[in-house]
Amino acid sequence: QVQLVESGGGLVQAGGSLRLSCTASRTIFSVFTQKIMGWYRQAPGKQRELVATITSSGRTTYADSVKGRFAISRDNSRKMIRLQMNSAQPEDTAVYYCHSFDEVTMVDDWGKGTQVTVSS
Repeated sequence: QVQLVESGGGLVQAGGSLRLSCTASRTIFSVFTQKIMGWYRQAPGKQRELVATITSSGRTTYADSVKGRFAISRDNSRKMIRLQMNSAQPEDTAVYYCHSFDEVTMVDDWGKGTQVTVSS
């Protein structure tokens, strides 16, 4: 089972930037490349929601609420994805989770999450 570890969370002022990283371990390069990677978030009292996804070839999708502000990227050689958060808003405050979905085994995995707090 792949292990996903997030880093980079913290406190940022509204309008500021933050970059999250997620590194996959217990997996090899060829297996990592068959995974769709993504970021989800869960705010207090709310359901977990999709933020962004990225395929091995670099195709991306974004939630409407973050389009134009967030950017997801991927480095297959380092088995890593990142989420660049710009123009952060208080409503972006949440625990952000790294997610992977293996297109061959149909298995998904989750990281433990990293807290992002945007102050107004």
